[in-house]
Amino acid sequence: MTALAPLLSAVPSCRDEDWRYSDIAAVERAWPVAPEAIAIAAGDSAHRIIVQDAAPGSVSIHHLTITLAAGARLVLHVINSGGSYGRVAVDVTLDRGAHFELGGVIIASGEQVLEIVTPVRHAGPGASSNQVVRCVAGGTATATYLGKVAVMRAGQQTDAAQSFKALLLDRGATANAKPELEIFADDVKCAHGATVGELDKTALFYLESRGLPPAQARGLLTRAFLSDALASIADETAREAAEAQVTTLLEAAL
Repeated sequence: MTALAPLLSAVPSCRDEDWRYSDIAAVERAWPVAPEAIAIAAGDSAHRIIVQDAAPGSVSIHHLTITLAAGARLVLHVINSGGSYGRVAVDVTLDRGAHFELGGVIIASGEQVLEIVTPVRHAGPGASSNQVVRCVAGGTATATYLGKVAVMRAGQQTDAAQSFKALLLDRGATANAKPELEIFADDVKCAHGATVGELDKTALFYLESRGLPPAQARGLLTRAFLSDALASIADETAREAAEAQVTTLLEAAL
């Protein structure tokens, strides 16, 4: 994954690795895209939540270029659920001792195509990053997570992790995952993993046997599954608000 340009003017194609699962016809409707630049100064900390809940049938593309100076910290949460095509791309560069935390939620239904794309570069030593992305897809929707951690030669003592898990609620739904590592340093700790599955039938049966209607039991399990991605919101009030928003979006999608 390459760095985002100041203005994304050339329409991508499915031959581009970052866009291989995209709806290119929908992308053309929103092109060109100007990335939003975010810079966190040395030693500063910030938390931001991005909710992509565009109207049905619309196209929404968010590109963020984020620079974390030495010792800076950013906790970012992304909730991607709106439009016929919705993409949130986060391009991050970390300097010495910086930390980037991502919690991502994808709720896809109908014929939606929703994506979270995260190139993360460890450009300085002692930086850390952690990405937790959870996805629920139903109908014939397509949900995609493309995550790349690139450790530069100067990025010694990097500590990076990526975790993607998806639940497919219907046979026609698709989840694509490509957590990727590119390492040019020799003193690092990096891990990544991806799983795609269905709701736990045993847990579903247990809840139904206790009197919960099937739809309510299904909703309860999917909300609990998605909550992993919101656990890193330190402020309890903000976390509860985000969980309530996810619940509302999930109820509308199921």
